[in-house]
Amino acid sequence: MKWRNWIQQFSSFFGLIIVSIGIGIAVYFKAGENLFFTSDNILTLLRQASFNAIMAAGVSVVIITAGIDLSIGSVWALSAVVMAFVCVNKGLVWTLSVLVGLSVGLACGLVNGWGVTLLRIPPFVATLGMMSIARGLAEVITGGFQISGLPDAFQWWGQGDIFGVPVPVIVAIGIIVLTWALLRFTRLGRYIYAVGGNEAAAHLSGVPVNKVKLFAYAYCGILAALAGLLATARMGSVRPSDALGYELDAIAASVIGGISLMGGQGSVLGTAIGAALIGVLRNGMVLLDVSAFWQKVVIGIVIIIAVALDYLVWRRR
Repeated sequence: MKWRNWIQQFSSFFGLIIVSIGIGIAVYFKAGENLFFTSDNILTLLRQASFNAIMAAGVSVVIITAGIDLSIGSVWALSAVVMAFVCVNKGLVWTLSVLVGLSVGLACGLVNGWGVTLLRIPPFVATLGMMSIARGLAEVITGGFQISGLPDAFQWWGQGDIFGVPVPVIVAIGIIVLTWALLRFTRLGRYIYAVGGNEAAAHLSGVPVNKVKLFAYAYCGILAALAGLLATARMGSVRPSDALGYELDAIAASVIGGISLMGGQGSVLGTAIGAALIGVLRNGMVLLDVSAFWQKVVIGIVIIIAVALDYLVWRRR
């Protein structure tokens, strides 16, 4: 492999290293001490980034099929709200409540998939509609109020650690590895890339295009629900406004990590690096006392740059 291609393939990793060093230096000069490269801060950063990494893994699969899912932030909120509602308000044991929450995410993903495959609704429109529906249902269920009082055993999944490593980080690593193996070593994974690369050719080659797309959206929905449940366990409560705008972070992590919005290209391992980069940027801006409003501006600029570079690479190919 030529050095030029090797550098291009791992550009997101180099970017993560450069940004981390730059933010670490900036924080040191501002605070007069090392606040960024500490074990506590790194573990906090990884815990925060793990939720986005899980959600980004799901949306990456959808994007590889040349689709998009704008509803994942709302699905996160609805799944967590339903789980907390049946657990706290209805007295259902928390383990079964988690299954109910995951089922809600799966159902939302299936509805998105059916809209795209059976009704032929463009993915942008179908998932935009689901974004509004899921957020509205979350507000209807809670009346706009917070649900708290979740069992300690459930909260351990967001707050606990195993040998010093936060549980959400371990779960995120497992999901990334599982998704990578699915895409890399299975027939379904090859079908997913084939559909995104050239849907017409894939159909003529005997690939069950509709079933592949349906799986992609269902997988995305259940991972959005999983991320929401872990985040709820971390906070110990849930609000219908949770994860507002988080779909942009997940899509940004995917594109920064090398998943092409044109479909058929990229690896979920790069998505993990993209999620880490987004986490570093947010964590660094907090340590630098950057306003939350300006944080949105910076993330928006990163998204535009990533999409522009993806488009330029696609045109060159």
